[in-house]
Amino acid sequence: MWQEFRAFIARGNVIDLAVGVVMGAAFNAIINSLVNDIVMPPIGLLLAGVNFSDLFFALDGKSYASLQAAQQAGAPVWAWGRFVQTVLNFLIVAVAMFFLVKGVSRIYRRPTPLASPSEPSAEVKLLTEIRDLLKAQR
Repeated sequence: MWQEFRAFIARGNVIDLAVGVVMGAAFNAIINSLVNDIVMPPIGLLLAGVNFSDLFFALDGKSYASLQAAQQAGAPVWAWGRFVQTVLNFLIVAVAMFFLVKGVSRIYRRPTPLASPSEPSAEVKLLTEIRDLLKAQR
């Protein structure tokens, strides 16, 4: 059983997957910092200094000083500010992944073999024969 486990772990795909998961987690931390520390503060400034992650709507109709206060009171809330931040995180990751995949595919692009000329269809062959016969009669 130990040898089967070693063979499984030693396969290249498992190692690549593990590296991808670790790199994805690190990349997620970078994106969260980018959104929370770089992108959202100017947006919050445009919204009169509001902390964007603290924007919410209390479903019980009461007023709360902050999202944390509403959650501590057990009130049902729509934390739409956090949702917007999560969507921004996703969009930034999606754009970054798009450019990463595009760059990698450009590196690994294989030259396409020259396409061999395809056989003309039966109709084209027949029309070519008719043309040649007409030329020969002139």
